[in-house]
Amino acid sequence: MSLKIVLFDLDGTLLPMDQDVFVKYYFGLLAKKLAPYGYEQEKLIKSIWAGTEAMIKNTGEKSNEAVFWDVFTSIHGADAIKDLPLFDEYYEQDFPKVQASCGYNASAAVAVAKIKEMGLRVALATNPIFPAVATRQRIAWAGLDASDFELYTTYENSCHCKPNPDYYREVMARLNVSPEECLMVGNDVGEDMIAETLGMKVFLLTDCLINKKGRDISLFPSGSFDALETFLVSLKV
Repeated sequence: MSLKIVLFDLDGTLLPMDQDVFVKYYFGLLAKKLAPYGYEQEKLIKSIWAGTEAMIKNTGEKSNEAVFWDVFTSIHGADAIKDLPLFDEYYEQDFPKVQASCGYNASAAVAVAKIKEMGLRVALATNPIFPAVATRQRIAWAGLDASDFELYTTYENSCHCKPNPDYYREVMARLNVSPEECLMVGNDVGEDMIAETLGMKVFLLTDCLINKKGRDISLFPSGSFDALETFLVSLKV
């Protein structure tokens, strides 16, 4: 079956970043924003990690958003849900400063445009642990627009996370495609290359490679955006 759609990861793929540096900026600004409202920094950060872990383990009964806030309010109290507007303010007013922690690669937007010129569909399969407002900003930091993608996954619209294969099944169902019609492009061996187990084609972008378990990356087609273009041509799309 011929290739129909390319699924891109975002962080470390279309948007160059060192995740540790990004998280430091992200948490630092969020803690500063919420400190005047009684949120102690260490407890806040631990609760966000706990909520993130719960989203990663989400089995699909609730949205990732609901799972996160269930955990967050279990730690900070039921009234913490009333502070949701503070988080919205943070993402609108303070989160843009986190862009300073990220890089930029003009080849990302060029690659997306070329893929569309090939007649292929494009979707953004970024791990849905962020709200849409944060995802749209990170897309913009990469030199792209949310409208460039047929779908972009967020914690509001998703019920699974990477590396759970059900995340990819959920994406495929929404896009009405089979695994054989998909190419997953990402930088994380554990989170992105697992798509291959479902029958998807995969490409490992190595500019910001994450390989926590030290797997043999020669198992996967890999390289830069130029290598991705060559790979797509080799598939005779």
